Amino acid sequence: MDWKLLSSEYIYRDQWLNARKDKCLTPQGKIVDPYYVLEYNTWVNAVALTEDGQVVMIRQYRQGIGKTLLEIPGGTMDPEDVSPEVAMRRELLEETGYDFPELIYLGEVAANTASSNNYTKMFLAVGGRKVQEQQLDHNEEIEVVLMPLATLQQLILDNKIVHSLHVTCIMYALLHLQKMGMK
Repeated sequence: MDWKLLSSEYIYRDQWLNARKDKCLTPQGKIVDPYYVLEYNTWVNAVALTEDGQVVMIRQYRQGIGKTLLEIPGGTMDPEDVSPEVAMRRELLEETGYDFPELIYLGEVAANTASSNNYTKMFLAVGGRKVQEQQLDHNEEIEVVLMPLATLQQLILDNKIVHSLHVTCIMYALLHLQKMGMK
């Protein structure tokens, strides 16, 4: 069922996004032209728990849907990040000011396999301590919000967290915590 890539042309290149136009051949002999693909860096996100079991959430404006949202910390891997874990630790520190002695890898998901090429690496961060103030990018305005894990669970049940990649990470983290006997 795999398609054969006949040609590929970049139509836009930027630090955070590349867009390309592919020409493909299906196994049934059909030519698909153009087929647009968006290329992004690998993304990372984490459900982050403090030493006393509070969840570290962030609230920020999201231009894509024009709303301020409650989310989990995360971001994109930078070229100097040698691994997703390094990127996640950096994002946690920058966005929240918290450092976490343990990161548990929960897996990876793809946001939109039809038109995007990247994956999101998901983590559970535990034992967090606030060690510094936030170090935000020039375009970031992020409020840190601490809450009990039960509150996060209720937000999921009430469909109050809408970022699909964040909901997925939260669900994997909740499953992992259940296996550990934590509620």
